[in-house]
Amino acid sequence: MKMKLRAAAVVSASALLLAGCSNSGDTGGSEGETGGLVGTGSGESCVIESPVKVGAALSLTGGAGSYGASQQEGLELALAELNEKDGVVYELSIEDDASEARQGISVMETFVGNGTSIVLGPTLSNTAVAAMPIANEGSMPVMGISTTAGGITDIGEYVFRDSLTEAQVIPQTIDAVIDEYDLKKVVVMYSNDDAFTESGYEVMTETLGESDVEVLDTITFSKADTDFRSLLTAAKDQNPDAIVVSALIEAAIPLVTQARELGIDQPIVGGNGFNNPKLMADAGAAAEGVVVGAAWNSASDNPENQAFLAAYEEKFGAQPDQFAAQAYSALYLIDEAIRTDCSAERSDLRDSIAQLTDVPTPLGAVSINADRDAEHPAVVQIVKDGKFAVLR
Repeated sequence: MKMKLRAAAVVSASALLLAGCSNSGDTGGSEGETGGLVGTGSGESCVIESPVKVGAALSLTGGAGSYGASQQEGLELALAELNEKDGVVYELSIEDDASEARQGISVMETFVGNGTSIVLGPTLSNTAVAAMPIANEGSMPVMGISTTAGGITDIGEYVFRDSLTEAQVIPQTIDAVIDEYDLKKVVVMYSNDDAFTESGYEVMTETLGESDVEVLDTITFSKADTDFRSLLTAAKDQNPDAIVVSALIEAAIPLVTQARELGIDQPIVGGNGFNNPKLMADAGAAAEGVVVGAAWNSASDNPENQAFLAAYEEKFGAQPDQFAAQAYSALYLIDEAIRTDCSAERSDLRDSIAQLTDVPTPLGAVSINADRDAEHPAVVQIVKDGKFAVLR
């Protein structure tokens, strides 16, 4: 029997539910049981009679709302495609963590208790550090799809991610920029009130420390700041060859814009928080020449990526970003893991995800290593003509 996505989306300010089943297909017990999720066959022949509950804790509002919106679209697309396949029907519930740790904890507690097999997210590392222990203690797998701070998977054996860590991407980025621009001296800037940006800063300084580049100064700011003129003036006065920045997109846009307004024409090197089309849309010409390390680039010609790009543009009328690509890929990784042993029971799924090797995705061939982190190729990008292009 061919199983398809059969229910329309129900959207509110805090949640989105896409269901592939009726109420009679509920797999969750009052204590978070996931019974009835062991099927027959394997791979493409796997058949699981009960719908598989997948949760997502995304920042649909708050400071990281632009990232969460992209992730939501990536998941919607993957869900529709996967529910066209035979054998397994997915029921996806997307909840808003509001970019806040407390809300993330509440969302995760709900998923642990309602029979959800696995949760994707939260969007931000800060929220993940607070909420993922709830999933781990409840023996429910959770997969970060944008959490790049160090130590996330150290939370426990049920914690995974398909997003490359800052430690995997930033060193390649810094090395490429040093070679490309013959850097001798830089100023480093970062927001010191966010786990993600602090982690990025630590990797940046460690990488720079292993090079011959002199760090002239380290300047801190808050992730909520929007006026960087005095800080940028102080940086400019030191005449660096480049400014290296770890910031979320809400700070990155005014920082880049104001830097160019002040006549700073040296390269600006951003961490993963800069990976957002809003940088070019909102900063305009000021974004030209900004260099960003990434886990994905739309220029990749692998067939999974080309199919993803075409399907995303057809569905949403726009090009996807890295956050949509990582979310989309995560649901396909989960499908691969579930079909391997034909089980969506939490403990079985944890074991299957840990064994994923060279799974074709828009990100490239993804494997999960012994630390439960993803391994796949990274790319160094530069903003050129209003788009991300490959620097090297």
